[in-house]
Amino acid sequence: MKKLIKFMKGYGKECALGPLFKLLEAAFELVIPLVVARIVDNGIAQMDRGYILKMCAVMISLGVIGLICSVTAQYFAAGAAVGFCTRLRHAVLERILGLSYRQIDSMGTSTMITRMTADINQIQNGVNLTLRLLLRSPFVVFGAMIMAFTIDVQAALVFVGVIPVLCLIVFGIMLITMPMYRKVQGALDQVTSATRQNLTGVRVLRAFCKEEDEVRAFQGMTNDLAEKQLTAGGVSVLMNPVTLVVINLAVVLLVRIGAVKVDGGILTQGMVIALYNYMSQILVELVKMANLIITMTKAAACANRVSAVLDMQSDQKSGTKTADGITGEVEFRGVSARYSDSGNPALMNVSFLAKPGQTVGIIGGTGSGKTTLVSLIPRLYDASEGQVLIGGQNVDEYDMDSLRHQIGIVPQKAVLFKGTIRQNLLWGNENASDNDLWAALEIAQAREVVKDKDGGLGAAVEQGGVNFSGGQRQRLTIARALVRSPKILILDDSASALDYATDASLRKAIRSMKNPPTTFIVSQRAASVRYADEILVLEDGALVGKGTHEELLGSCAVYQEIYYSQFPREVTNRG
Repeated sequence: MKKLIKFMKGYGKECALGPLFKLLEAAFELVIPLVVARIVDNGIAQMDRGYILKMCAVMISLGVIGLICSVTAQYFAAGAAVGFCTRLRHAVLERILGLSYRQIDSMGTSTMITRMTADINQIQNGVNLTLRLLLRSPFVVFGAMIMAFTIDVQAALVFVGVIPVLCLIVFGIMLITMPMYRKVQGALDQVTSATRQNLTGVRVLRAFCKEEDEVRAFQGMTNDLAEKQLTAGGVSVLMNPVTLVVINLAVVLLVRIGAVKVDGGILTQGMVIALYNYMSQILVELVKMANLIITMTKAAACANRVSAVLDMQSDQKSGTKTADGITGEVEFRGVSARYSDSGNPALMNVSFLAKPGQTVGIIGGTGSGKTTLVSLIPRLYDASEGQVLIGGQNVDEYDMDSLRHQIGIVPQKAVLFKGTIRQNLLWGNENASDNDLWAALEIAQAREVVKDKDGGLGAAVEQGGVNFSGGQRQRLTIARALVRSPKILILDDSASALDYATDASLRKAIRSMKNPPTTFIVSQRAASVRYADEILVLEDGALVGKGTHEELLGSCAVYQEIYYSQFPREVTNRG
């Protein structure tokens, strides 16, 4: 938690006033047993109805004032906790967005979601309860002991003996449960990851009839989580009964001492009742403290996990050169890439030159390294060997934001965000006019898609674009990239849902642009790349062919296999 305290800056007033009002409430609460003692000793004993009513009015006043103080403390504590965690979420999201793709892949989406939701929510609860109870509960416990000393020293010694025993129980259980709750959070990560995987891949699961297998696997993970939670909870739950046993034994001893002293005329009945009330207050506060300790233990475990994210530094360093004047020339010089230091290379010794305005087709089988290659251009990943040059400069030398503003990327999975079509397209360029948006839609073959929607550019887009077909989503994401007027355009298998005619019209429209970008078309369809200025053929991460369609048909066996498998009639014609 120490590393996260800086996010509390600016909430000093709330952090001071919250506990202060709680202490005021506690002070009023400590006075009430004395009022009860006077009612018993002076009012009831002497049958003084007026005195009883007056003291009851005092009790009600103390209760109302205490309630006001409690509500005020809750207001300030909640304000500080919510504000603190709002800043913390922003910081975690900012740090995650600054990490490299390799680090994000390593951490996992489910883990990041858990950090930003469940973990920070637990921290918020911990901060809220800490501000309200961390000072109040000890204040009441020791305050009740001191008030007991003002009534009778011998009876108060019972308080002195019981409080250390209770503290030992509370803090002992806390130390035992802290590592247990860390394991619980780790198991929760696994369940979250499995849930996300099953929900996103539900169609594949049904297609392959794997529902029962996934249910069994998920049940195993949830059983493991439940077992860890039961173990941690089984230890934590001992806190309340054990403290209750100790408190009740102390009450028995206190009542016995009080009864003897009442018989001897040393104490009054009201004083014994006051002592009993103080013991009850200690019981209530220690139960609260026990629950607070459990919450703080969970919050501390979550805080360590959140701190681990904030401590991560991107393994990519941004350069200082601006990319505003680049021409779109892209060159790979002996480039190799891998996704982890110990993993096999995903790309090996690739070299080629793409001139400004050219169209480069990239084809190969699944897992051949096509996406890896184009991901190196905007530095989504970094090359492990060799150089990636844009405009004659190594991409490492460019400021990453400046570089990526010159590149339009259309990923394999067409992703649209909840909002309107206009809002989604403006992701490409927030300053674009409606004319710019329509021009991009025209090139992307999506103009009719938008015109047919009620509201046009203002038509609603559901989360993930589920109210559009696959082909419509792909065309809209291509339009979003074109709105940026990029110098380099990367289409990573982004026309797979388009029919051949629309795909051809799209490629023709891009070529016909006034200042066409250097375009990289990643595809497994030979028809999508056959008219490219140059085609790169990849197999198992190696560049096994490079040239035009005609050149590769005569020289590259891999390209021949791909092409003739898709156009078998041409094999017959050649024969």
